[in-house]
Amino acid sequence: MKPIFTIHAGEYLVGSHIENTYKKARVWLPSSDTGIDLLVTNEQLTRAVSLQVKFSKDFLGNKGGKNATIETKIKAGGWWTFNYDKIQNSPADLWVLVLYRFSHRDFDFVIIEPSQLLDRYEKMGHKSGIIQSYVWVTESGKCWETRGLGKPEQASIAVESFNEPVRNLSSFLNNWQPMTEKIDI
Repeated sequence: MKPIFTIHAGEYLVGSHIENTYKKARVWLPSSDTGIDLLVTNEQLTRAVSLQVKFSKDFLGNKGGKNATIETKIKAGGWWTFNYDKIQNSPADLWVLVLYRFSHRDFDFVIIEPSQLLDRYEKMGHKSGIIQSYVWVTESGKCWETRGLGKPEQASIAVESFNEPVRNLSSFLNNWQPMTEKIDI
């Protein structure tokens, strides 16, 4: 059976956040899957930005067996499986990665252009195929791609001594400016 209408949790969280935070923005849902999950316009409907939303629950929420420093300093950790070609050919202006922390019922967003996301993955050695992505958000508001890092590097993220610019997604964390600039609100 095919449902008449569905919206996943990430799309709901993004749409709700935009409507509550940006009163002059309008959020629209497409009627079919075209690689765009939400369309956001200005109040006058003269400018639009398309969003692809990717949701992940917090995979660090139980934190059992992790380093004690990581357990206290990492706010949330999401896991996504991306297809290189889908990022490369994405019709969306922006991708929004949603990390939902069940233990506190809060969330963070990574807002990034697909070309910027792909550029980072390419610099980490992903040139095609499936990309496994682990994104961590620290309690201090930093954001990192952690896939492939060893325990020492993970611990250094927690104590804020890690420095690998290509993995640093902090400038995209909860930064809605690319969206607001595109629709001029």
